[in-house]
Amino acid sequence: MNLSRVDLNLFVVFEAIFTSGGITPAASKLNLSQSAVSHALGRLRSLFDDPLFERNSKGMVPTVRARALIGDVRVALQSMEGTLQRSGYFDAGSAQRTFTLAIGDPIDSLLLPALVERIERSAPNIEIATGYSNRQRIENALREGSLDAAVDVLMPMPADITHEPVFSDPMVVLARRGHPLVQGGIDLQSYLALEHIQVSSRRLGTGIADMALRRLGLDRRIRVRCQHYAAACRIVSRSDLLATMPLHFASIFNDAFQNQLLQPPFEVPACEWFLYAEKGAANDGGRLWFRERLLEAIGDMHAIDLLPAKNPSP
Repeated sequence: MNLSRVDLNLFVVFEAIFTSGGITPAASKLNLSQSAVSHALGRLRSLFDDPLFERNSKGMVPTVRARALIGDVRVALQSMEGTLQRSGYFDAGSAQRTFTLAIGDPIDSLLLPALVERIERSAPNIEIATGYSNRQRIENALREGSLDAAVDVLMPMPADITHEPVFSDPMVVLARRGHPLVQGGIDLQSYLALEHIQVSSRRLGTGIADMALRRLGLDRRIRVRCQHYAAACRIVSRSDLLATMPLHFASIFNDAFQNQLLQPPFEVPACEWFLYAEKGAANDGGRLWFRERLLEAIGDMHAIDLLPAKNPSP
């Protein structure tokens, strides 16, 4: 058999029918019409002089010849796909691949819906696996390829790990509705006089607001430390404590509590997020495609204008 006379796309159809168990699901998987898949199967049957698949009550069952072929076909297709990826080519519409992303709570609540929305229709066979990786392991995971990208705060990284700023989230102050000392705005004197909630995975240490206050020679009293923004929003709604957190996180978790969202009465740096990748990813068409979708999804996270025009003077 002369390979130059064989349409290699037939083997893609063969693998899809074998995996999905029928012409209809194979057509859906490949974004082809049923007639196109049926025609390709007819050509495969002529090529191998074998029916390859026979119908029964369970669908299309592979013949002995088909089962003998599938291993070599899959190896060949995977090898070709790897070659194309290394050359920078990536066809998201037909590719079958899982991209792994290290991302912590709660930014996944912001980013993932936008990312899935962009990928779902254009890349039906692309899967996304997310999880929170210990920050000390992100470097090695990116280098080894077990992680395709990471979104996190600024961290020290070696030269072979790229990082770029992708999202800046302003800080806001939360106070419960009906707070006796806070109505529609807060001045610096009231902010310092009240007690606060600090959201952190650490039991000790300072946050962005604390560092900004210390530059002014000031301090606040942390009454409660918790690990989740949702918990902080609930505590605020049931106490006179304040919480200072990124605006987008507050917009997600404060929905159920309707606490006041206020501008801080002092200058607080925004919470900055960075996209991390291994430098060699620039040679992988798939990883480049995934990075572009990530950047597009991050671009969808528009600023949310929930703040009053200005606060009372301190």
